[in-house]
Amino acid sequence: MMEVEVGHHSVLLIHCEGKYSAIGNQCTHYGAPLSKGIISGNRVRCPWHGACFNVHTGDLEEFPGMDCLPCHKVKIENSKVYVSVQKKTLKQEKRLKSMGAAIPGVNHIVLLLGGGAASLICAETLRQENFGGKIIMVTRDDLLPYDKTRLSKVMNVENDSILLRRMEFFHQYDIEMWLKKEALSVDTDKKTVSFDDGSVQNYDQLLISTGCRAKGLNVPGMKLENVMMLETPEDARKIHAACLGCNVVLVGTSFVGMEVASYFIDKASSVTVIGSSELPYQNTLGPEIGKFTMMMLSEKDVKFYMNDNVTEVKGVNGKVKEVVLKSGKVIPADVFIVGIGIIPNSEFLLGSKIRMDSKNFVTVDKYMQTNVPGVFCGGDVVKFPLAMAQDRLVNIGHWQMAQAHGRIVALNMLDKTTELNSVPFYWTVLLGKTIRYTGYGEGYTEIVMKGTFEDMKFLALYIKNDEVKAAAGLNYDPAVSAVAERLVAGKVITKKEAQSDDLSWLQLS
Repeated sequence: MMEVEVGHHSVLLIHCEGKYSAIGNQCTHYGAPLSKGIISGNRVRCPWHGACFNVHTGDLEEFPGMDCLPCHKVKIENSKVYVSVQKKTLKQEKRLKSMGAAIPGVNHIVLLLGGGAASLICAETLRQENFGGKIIMVTRDDLLPYDKTRLSKVMNVENDSILLRRMEFFHQYDIEMWLKKEALSVDTDKKTVSFDDGSVQNYDQLLISTGCRAKGLNVPGMKLENVMMLETPEDARKIHAACLGCNVVLVGTSFVGMEVASYFIDKASSVTVIGSSELPYQNTLGPEIGKFTMMMLSEKDVKFYMNDNVTEVKGVNGKVKEVVLKSGKVIPADVFIVGIGIIPNSEFLLGSKIRMDSKNFVTVDKYMQTNVPGVFCGGDVVKFPLAMAQDRLVNIGHWQMAQAHGRIVALNMLDKTTELNSVPFYWTVLLGKTIRYTGYGEGYTEIVMKGTFEDMKFLALYIKNDEVKAAAGLNYDPAVSAVAERLVAGKVITKKEAQSDDLSWLQLS
């Protein structure tokens, strides 16, 4: 594949399976150049965040993109390839897949609880597959579905800039949006859901994708002013405003915690991070990348207190003043941000017939269906069988995975039996640098490293049973996408291959 210019417009020209095709070159997610991505079979995978497109049609085949690519005419004459682009598509970098709307007289009701990625993609897929019934999406937010991945990266975010679809879109395709409304209980026998405003809605099929909320800290002082948690765009703006020029203390060394710490380096007067493990991301990305992250942030004067816990938050005049640690250390704080994990929003299912595990995550099969026929679940609130991990039940709170869930739910609601086969792909941004991750590396026994931390360019390959199970990379594109493609295809990457100096299989440009 190669990038070509057609009328000052970047087009991706592809020769694949004996034929030529031309599609837009900019990924519809964040505009990455697809010519720098990975081609595999008849699809191209974005080098940045792993979205996939069909090279012949431009259709989206894997998230986190939302839209398809424009497709252009190609003809061959006298051994020359001619690409022609219609003037009206010249300025269009993305294309909405054709969607139907409600059909009068079709009384089937699909009810979607939650206004996140899984619900939105489920609604869109239903309409793309010409479902003509009623679709109702209900969220306790006061906002239309938005890009949640941005909240910890650009905290002074305007609501309008992160909406995934505008209100006109929902009107045009007959997707009813009910905002500021919360489900209180589900009766699967009567097929009804009761809401906090006293209303009751019946359904024929139900998707539960109510997500998770931030876990609070059980210590004295949590009611003080300026103790904050990040869940909504409004939270992000409040945290941004409260932290400017102040002493900020953060507890939690997960992706969100590290992103928020990184964001405030040049905005707060001091940033302190408290973690209960020895290193950040210890169980996910491993100690090497944890150490590297700590070093990166420490060089920018972020202080770390690891292997420690908060025992009390002290205040003056009702406002945070100090954070006390188990080790006895006392840290001055004007703002205290808690990011220690999540709790599933599933309390309203207690007492229903829908099965949950001991931590109240809803369990499903590979069709994303719960133990109750016609009731599906997706997104952060679900535990699902991951194909690449021998169908082990996992909970993965990534944006791309929630979108994939939504699509699989929609297809199975329509009796187009489809199993979930997506491979997890996510990214985290620190000091303007993006670490990408793919696969499921839990329980890995060793890491093979390519590149070096000193050069700010590395690829970590996570090995278990002599096979690569996951990869994380910085400035090593499109290696992580190449690993994702191999994992999706079920092709084993051996430890020997990972250790070899021959990296041609990674298609590095």
